[in-house]
Amino acid sequence: MDKLLDIHTHHRPLHPFEAIQNCAPEEFLPLSEGFYSVGIHPWKVKEAGELQWQCLEEALHHPQVLAVGEAGLDRCTDVPLALQQEVFVRQARLAEQVGKPLIIHLVRAADELLRLHKLLHPSQPWIIHGFRGKPQQASQLLRAGFYLSFGERYNIETVRIVPLDRIFLETDEADPKILPEIFHQISLARGISSALLASTLESNQQKVFRLGSM
Repeated sequence: MDKLLDIHTHHRPLHPFEAIQNCAPEEFLPLSEGFYSVGIHPWKVKEAGELQWQCLEEALHHPQVLAVGEAGLDRCTDVPLALQQEVFVRQARLAEQVGKPLIIHLVRAADELLRLHKLLHPSQPWIIHGFRGKPQQASQLLRAGFYLSFGERYNIETVRIVPLDRIFLETDEADPKILPEIFHQISLARGISSALLASTLESNQQKVFRLGSM
């Protein structure tokens, strides 16, 4: 793989097919080339009116939109968790309808997320972005079928126990230029060659985001 795929960034990538740029439904104005994810962040669910939902549904049918999200659950915000769950479930169901993976923002709400996963029994992949949890929490999520995406900060012991076929990399709010550094650090943490990690990541992106070779 000549270029790493940053699966979650809030910045416009320097090169259009190197990243999945996240944006809110009302902000979705795609360039002629590039990849996107579109969703309603848990911090913003109070603002989610029907016009925003209409924009989201339209965006999710766009061929350059590879994923739904970031949707999520966050106990560290003042938005009621019940409302967050309602909006999350609606987005998860949209992901099933359009046949695209769900990118998830998760903060101190793993039990609730696991409960919703069991309730909805999704066929589309669920990916927790920017995962920083400990190995015990990661193991619970992995057993349920989740993918974990690692960014600038992570628990190194967790990285060491995650199966390679469940890993993605991202930069989130950080400078997208640091992705090669994250890739190198993950390779060292796993004690594997960069070639093996690159080929595995490419396989993961083909399977989950339905991308061919880059």
